[in-house]
Amino acid sequence: MSKFRNLFRCAALAALTVSVSGAYAQDTLDSLLTEVRDVRADEIAAFEKRSAEFNAASPAAQKKMLADAQAKRDALATTSKSLANQFSVNEIQINDVRKQLREKAQTLGLTEVFGISRQVAGDTATTLRQSLITTQFPSTPGQPERDDFLREYAVGQATPTPVELERVWFELQREITASGQVAKYTVDVVQPGGEALSAEVVRIGPFTATSNGQFLDYLPSLKTLNLFPRQPPEEFLGLAEDLESASGGYVQAVVDSARGVLLSLYVERPTWGQRIELGEEIGYIILVVGFAAGLAFLLQLIYLVMVRLSVNRQLKDLTKLSRDNPLGRVLLAFKGDPNLIEQDADIAELRISEAVLREVPKLERFQSFLRLSVAAGPLLGLIGTVVGMIITFQSITESGSSDPKLMATGIGQAMIATVLGLGIAIPLLFANAVLNSLSRSVSQVLDEQAVGMLAESIEKQRRA
Repeated sequence: MSKFRNLFRCAALAALTVSVSGAYAQDTLDSLLTEVRDVRADEIAAFEKRSAEFNAASPAAQKKMLADAQAKRDALATTSKSLANQFSVNEIQINDVRKQLREKAQTLGLTEVFGISRQVAGDTATTLRQSLITTQFPSTPGQPERDDFLREYAVGQATPTPVELERVWFELQREITASGQVAKYTVDVVQPGGEALSAEVVRIGPFTATSNGQFLDYLPSLKTLNLFPRQPPEEFLGLAEDLESASGGYVQAVVDSARGVLLSLYVERPTWGQRIELGEEIGYIILVVGFAAGLAFLLQLIYLVMVRLSVNRQLKDLTKLSRDNPLGRVLLAFKGDPNLIEQDADIAELRISEAVLREVPKLERFQSFLRLSVAAGPLLGLIGTVVGMIITFQSITESGSSDPKLMATGIGQAMIATVLGLGIAIPLLFANAVLNSLSRSVSQVLDEQAVGMLAESIEKQRRA
């Protein structure tokens, strides 16, 4: 009796195990729990029913039921042993067939061919993963992506099938063909805000992709195209628009030979505003000095040009002297005073020199400030360089390592300060030379005309 009950319990436990194993295919844990509870209730009810029937039977009937169960168990054990033997025989036959297949493959030279195909597939899988051409050729439903397929094929151990070999060849050929084409297709493009919008994309081989006149970046991890947060300069965007609107022929375009790496670095370049901000206080001081010197240069340049024009007009007609120009004022200081003409030549020369010197400060105005700015620019830049190096050494001391990323801020500040200092000193040096040349030319005209008029006056006095 106890043996019969244990048999029924083993059968119920096996049924429960099979039922639970099948229940794992359900969608949710709630449905799994419900199914297990129902199966358990059914098994308990069936066990109680069989137990009641067994207990209600006579001893002779119980012996007969026990004998039938044992006979059924022995029959199932015999069948299980027979199937196990057959499984072993089949396993041996499969191994023999595989051995024969390997031998035939080695005889035909296919092992080397398959090895080369796997090696090529592994090398190509990395290239295809990084190629933006993948966005144009998505995988069909139920099949892996082309780079995933090549990677699985490369690490596979089984003999390749003709279908697999054909797909390897097809993916290689399609990548080669598409690499030399300029294609236009529609695909989802991730916007800077994170949303994906369907857009028309123009692709130049595996190098560059544009959409609506803007350049796109390919993300291999997501296998999607996204807009650069910062776009290249306007001339680049204009070339992208011309390419998208072209219907044929030769069109000038931007091609990144590094497949997007150079373009990514280019758009990440800081603007002039960001570079100036990196210079901090020293940079702003240098810019203020340069702006003040530049404004002074423009004002004095306009003044000297106007003075030079007025002096040239006066030179054309020395009979009608005017006070609206330095030459006229100098000559009137001599001719306008009859007593000065009659005085001694030395006194007259001194009076004329006085009139000329009265005009010189206006002609040489701001030149000393420009020379000071030329000298101060590099010195201020040197201060910024020293401050930047102090920041660099401080970051190295605090972090305990010489990581270039930690030193970039200090070195950047040092370099930008030097650039700004030289950037204002060199142009102001030429500007000061221009003002000096113009002022000297006007002063030379004043000296020549004043000395000439003095000599003419002295000559007339001697003749008289």
